[in-house]
Amino acid sequence: MATRRVPTRRGKRATRQARPRVRLDTDARRAQLLARAIAVFGERPYDDVSIDAIAAAAGVSKGLLYHYFPTKKHLYLAGIELAGADLLARVEPDPGLSPLERATHGVDAYLAFVEEHAQAYVGLLRGGVGNDRQVQRVVDDCRARILDKLLSGLTVTFPAGELASPEVRASLRGWIGYVETLSLDWLERRDLSRARVREMAVEVLLFLLQRHLSGKP
Repeated sequence: MATRRVPTRRGKRATRQARPRVRLDTDARRAQLLARAIAVFGERPYDDVSIDAIAAAAGVSKGLLYHYFPTKKHLYLAGIELAGADLLARVEPDPGLSPLERATHGVDAYLAFVEEHAQAYVGLLRGGVGNDRQVQRVVDDCRARILDKLLSGLTVTFPAGELASPEVRASLRGWIGYVETLSLDWLERRDLSRARVREMAVEVLLFLLQRHLSGKP
């Protein structure tokens, strides 16, 4: 009969040392937790997401999650700020393109982004959390920065001073609202192609510019 070998303390210690825990620095851990939270918020409405669910998805305790983010809203705000930074990087104008190509590229990049994050996008603009003042502030800041990028890509064709007029500014802010509504309809109904949605958005943009800057090329 074979004799069962009982592991010694030294053997147990060696086993534990063979599987060292990976310790992340503060920034890396925060980024990891935020990435997990964004994934969870993208799967279900804000009100249906609990800190327990996020902690479970991240494989950490609630205490550790609260150490980095005091509340669920803090975590959500950090998530949409990060998503906004990603969106702004995608719509960055390419100086090698013509103004029309820049606008088309920017709209297409925007639509690609919202399609990737469809449920979170719809939840943000349709859900109750979108009415929160802090959330609105983050979203409005992102809209304003997108508008700045759009204007910087059009100054080749239209003088910057004319693009900065109150009428043009108000129309372009309204155009961003139109693109958001158009995107929501497209994501919810799926009876238009992304290419057609892009064409519609660019057509309205050109109409607005030609309407306010008549006589310009």
